[in-house]
Amino acid sequence: GDLLPADGVLIQGNDLKIDESALTGESDHVRKSLDKDPLLLSGTHVMEGSGRMVVTAVGVNSQSGIIFTLLGATGDDEEDKRDRRGG
Repeated sequence: GDLLPADGVLIQGNDLKIDESALTGESDHVRKSLDKDPLLLSGTHVMEGSGRMVVTAVGVNSQSGIIFTLLGATGDDEEDKRDRRGG
């Protein structure tokens, strides 16, 4: 399925099911709708259906970006460390 590049709120959907296992570890697909669970998170995959969303966060401000930052998984930190060591 298509990778969601940003966090957002669903504003139009048609039988939308999302694979959130990259963030939650849960293997079951999550049904999203306007009435129930309209939040879409970056780093997750669309498995069925279609939809439109209003983007609320991108990059380091998204949920996956926050997780990567907390884990120290950004490439910028590694480059900064090398610069300080002189290599």
